[in-house]
Amino acid sequence: MVMESGVIFGIDIAKGSSRAKELPKYAVAVLKGGEITHHTMVRLPRILKMVREEHPEYIAVDNIFELAPVKKELVRFLEKLPEGVTLVQVTGGLHKKSLLHLAKENGLSFNQFDPNEEAEVCARLAGMGVGSEVSLFEDITKIKVSRARSLGRGGWSQNRYRRKVHGAVRERAREVEAILKKASKERGFTYDSRISKGFGGYVRAEFTVFARRDQVPVGSGSTADAQINVSSVVRDKIHYTPLKKLKRRPTIVGIDPGTTVGIAILSFEGELQLLKSIRGISHDEVVKLIAEYGKPAVIATDVTPTPGAVEKIRRSFNAVINTPSAEISSEEKIALGRPYGYSNDHERDSLAAALYAYRSYKNMFSRVEKKAPPHLDLDQIKLYVIQGSSIGEAIEKVSGVPLPEKKPVEPLQVADEDVVERERKVSEKLKLKDTQIINLKDYVRELKKELKAKDKRISKLELKLEKMREANHLEIRRDKEIEIRDHKISALKKDLNRSKKSLKRAHNDIRKLKQIRKMELKGEGIPVKILPTFTREAILETKDRLNIKKGDVILLEDASGGSTVTASMVVELGVRAVITSSNVTYAAEDVFFRADIPLLKNVRLQRVDDLAVIDPEVLQKALDEWEEQAERKRQEEKEKKLKHLVDEYRSERRRGLA
Repeated sequence: MVMESGVIFGIDIAKGSSRAKELPKYAVAVLKGGEITHHTMVRLPRILKMVREEHPEYIAVDNIFELAPVKKELVRFLEKLPEGVTLVQVTGGLHKKSLLHLAKENGLSFNQFDPNEEAEVCARLAGMGVGSEVSLFEDITKIKVSRARSLGRGGWSQNRYRRKVHGAVRERAREVEAILKKASKERGFTYDSRISKGFGGYVRAEFTVFARRDQVPVGSGSTADAQINVSSVVRDKIHYTPLKKLKRRPTIVGIDPGTTVGIAILSFEGELQLLKSIRGISHDEVVKLIAEYGKPAVIATDVTPTPGAVEKIRRSFNAVINTPSAEISSEEKIALGRPYGYSNDHERDSLAAALYAYRSYKNMFSRVEKKAPPHLDLDQIKLYVIQGSSIGEAIEKVSGVPLPEKKPVEPLQVADEDVVERERKVSEKLKLKDTQIINLKDYVRELKKELKAKDKRISKLELKLEKMREANHLEIRRDKEIEIRDHKISALKKDLNRSKKSLKRAHNDIRKLKQIRKMELKGEGIPVKILPTFTREAILETKDRLNIKKGDVILLEDASGGSTVTASMVVELGVRAVITSSNVTYAAEDVFFRADIPLLKNVRLQRVDDLAVIDPEVLQKALDEWEEQAERKRQEEKEKKLKHLVDEYRSERRRGLA
């Protein structure tokens, strides 16, 4: 199936090698409108010139290292390509297939010893969507603003010169930042900055823009004192993307972030492609799922400002962010999502975000459909418009044909008298301008004199300031030492207060322990051994640590999660009673009841940390109450059992009489 659109260049090496000193020559096949044009024995600089003239969609080769021997040279080649030109290796990425095998699979034949035919096959395979796009750049751009000249060794005017250069760097940096602020709002990317300040301005300023180089409206350049260097960030490894995936249709994606992530994907026609909510899904898994349904052009959220998780997903696709101008109400979300249906609030919120974004672009999509020629890719035109282009510019980018320029209006014939009058007026204006120039020159001379006087004064003040700094240096150091000591004293006071509080708590604990010990010695208290959780591991650990033995009373702090097994382990210890303040499971309670071990709830006792005692009278009272309840329960079970036997006997009698 042929997918070709626009112009495709197929290239194959014809003579020499990319690793040789002499420049190699190539065979170039230009595929345009289904027709092939061959160019033989062409060197690489000539190919680059042809690329700039023709602006092909793809440059197709069977091996990218035929164009450059190493990755560094390949980076230089890709940097020279115009925007929108893609380098394709038709034999695949990391796992390559032979060109002959691929040609047979796609119904093509060629003489593998003829470079012209190999170049033609490369072009036709790329047009069919065979191969992988070669990418060496991250979607990150670095901008560095620095001095354009060295400051030198210096002299009497060194400080003034340094201030001038650093001031120029600061001005260029502020201009760049203003451009990036405006572009980030229009194109939806973000950036970070790092400033190194110097005397009178900036030594350097570095900006990291999270967007491709062609999306950053800042170019390299220099002035007398400052320079701007813009470069893309090179990947550690060459990245290959299957070409057919590049033909994915653009989509609008709504995201509801959180522990459970809601995802809604719409086409540019408003058709729902996916509506799903997934719990505990990672960022990489979200990106992979979204990519399976197309290329996201817009990432939408239903809240403002944009959550960090949504911004991270947007950066992964370099898409445009869409947020509502005001909070979307629950009623509006329900109304938006009702025609599509949803299962939970996460799906509702992501669907509302996607539909809100689609609604904001819907009128623009209609204008594109009316203005664009029918044979062009409407989705691609809409994508360019979303990214900031006008409809006319987007159509021009997709078609590759510049829009017709308006014909200049022919100047009207002017009568000779009018010409003379105009010449007189122009002459008068020139004389006036000359007078103004003379006045301005005089004014400039005066300003230069004032500037010279101010420079002298600044030099004197700087010298005076330096002397004052030296005089105050010892005083500043002394104040700094005092400040450091004050901080240390404050920290030590805080530590002392914490120690006093800890000591006070320890005294209280000791007092309680003494009271408990007296009660034990007098027989006024019975020790209670504490079991923190109702698990197998806790029972075994507490048994060994506290030496739980037959006849002990234990306190079960957390009774949740108990089972027949853990209850049986407590029964095997032979304890006298189990105290708890929370409900145990029915299974565990039944095990205690069958083993005739009292399960006492909400019994008052005294406790310090891992120690506790209970008043013997309180314990005995609780045991008596449990015994009464247990006896009633035993009687009820006996009655149920007797009733069951009677019912069973009656049933057998009825069957016998029948």
